[in-house]
Amino acid sequence: MLAAVCHGKKDLRIDTLADRALVAGEVRVAVAYGGICGSDLHYYHRGAVGDFAVREPLVLGHEISGTVIEAGPQVRGLAPGMKAALDPSRPCLACRYCRAGRGNLCVDMWFLGSAGRMPHSQGGFAQHLILRQDQVIPVPHDADLQLIAMAEPLSVALHAVNQAGALNGRRVIVTGSGPIGLLTARAARNAGAIEVICTDVEDAPLAVAIGSMGATGTLNVRSDPEGLARFAGDEAAFDVAFEASGSPDALASLFRVLRRGGRIVQVGMLPPGTAPVPVNLLQSRELDFIGAFRANGEFRLAVELLSRGAVDVAPLLSATYPLARAVEALELAGDRSRVIKLQLALSASAA
Repeated sequence: MLAAVCHGKKDLRIDTLADRALVAGEVRVAVAYGGICGSDLHYYHRGAVGDFAVREPLVLGHEISGTVIEAGPQVRGLAPGMKAALDPSRPCLACRYCRAGRGNLCVDMWFLGSAGRMPHSQGGFAQHLILRQDQVIPVPHDADLQLIAMAEPLSVALHAVNQAGALNGRRVIVTGSGPIGLLTARAARNAGAIEVICTDVEDAPLAVAIGSMGATGTLNVRSDPEGLARFAGDEAAFDVAFEASGSPDALASLFRVLRRGGRIVQVGMLPPGTAPVPVNLLQSRELDFIGAFRANGEFRLAVELLSRGAVDVAPLLSATYPLARAVEALELAGDRSRVIKLQLALSASAA
């Protein structure tokens, strides 16, 4: 089979990899579509995501959908030809965090397309993929697998909103209007937020935010660098902030626009190292500053919402490229003025 393999910074190759036989509880799938995530871009452009550096060849990709090819021994409920959402998380199910219902914090997690462990956890930008049976969630036969491949980013947004607590009647700001930020805005509105302001440095994603993702207002912080200050003051504007850009400057800006007792949810992955936090403001305003990492059980909800058409992710899909043009797609995917989400077509039926 063919796969998009990152060998280091700016070194992505379409390599031929060997398949293997299934063992009990495993399923072989033909991957249909794979969305290019910010982490894939970081691995390609920098050779690392946050503190996770590529140390051996790594198949990228974790936002994927596909079709069952083969079910191994002891697999029930899955048969060849079934369409499926493919969960990139494979927690161990046995550690203290898994047993406590916090599988996203698993100490022995295998997450597709991640250099966070050694050997690396190979990803889903491949024609075939072997997964544990609980990672394969069947969807209706008429489901659009391009939309279903958006389940993972939607699950991240749903988890971020869950980390924020009750949003009914709350006023919310989202910094960064990439796919995760836009889906977080949509999820926040669906959770009852009465105001959602989205910020970015490009106008194109802000137009999608206000048009399709539920934002009640937008702010381009590059063309209007003082705009955020209008929301600050002793009685600041927002109850909850989602930092989805991964920018230390964006994070620092949020502490003055949150009301006393408000909450910041860090969703975007910041650069390696430490980031400055105004601790005196955090203390004197009794602000909560909490992380949101991947998803924890929200993946199946995301699949259900997409299968029912309850969340429209089509406005985020900018274009689809064949696997052979993966380098071209990764180069274009970082152009925020032209692209929100690019996908790769990984199997012949998807192309």
